[in-house]
Amino acid sequence: MRNKILILFSFIGIINLMGCYSFTGASVPTHLNTIAIPLFDDQSGSGEPALREKITNELIEKFRQDNSLEVADKTTADSMIEGTIITMTDQPQVVAKGETVSKRRITISVKIVYQDMKLKKKVYEKNFNGWSDFESGGSAAERELAIETAIDKLSEDILLETVSGW
Repeated sequence: MRNKILILFSFIGIINLMGCYSFTGASVPTHLNTIAIPLFDDQSGSGEPALREKITNELIEKFRQDNSLEVADKTTADSMIEGTIITMTDQPQVVAKGETVSKRRITISVKIVYQDMKLKKKVYEKNFNGWSDFESGGSAAERELAIETAIDKLSEDILLETVSGW
């Protein structure tokens, strides 16, 4: 009976320790409370209408939902993300019988520079990619949904790197 109680308390202790561990990495330093996200620069040459606005707005929304850093104006923010859209490609992904393209892939690549404005230092400079597939020959709405999905993936990766990459 005594061994069963010891095993039970050991198990409870292990469960409690597991609950204290964060799988997302360390949190944002306490001196950083706000983040500025100015409009991205588009150097992709893709001609995709409003691409920089879509990416910027999605990233701002991700930070608002996450609530780890409050989105603020560039002049008052503790930290800042500056983004440049490097490429946006729309390429064949799956070739079916008869050499016909059945799926296409949208890939968006951005360069992000994240800076700690209080300590006046660059935290990271990194490239991120987001992608999504859609049916070739499908509607313009299917292509637009693929772009939105690629932007969502891209924004999520940037958010995670920024708030848990410490």
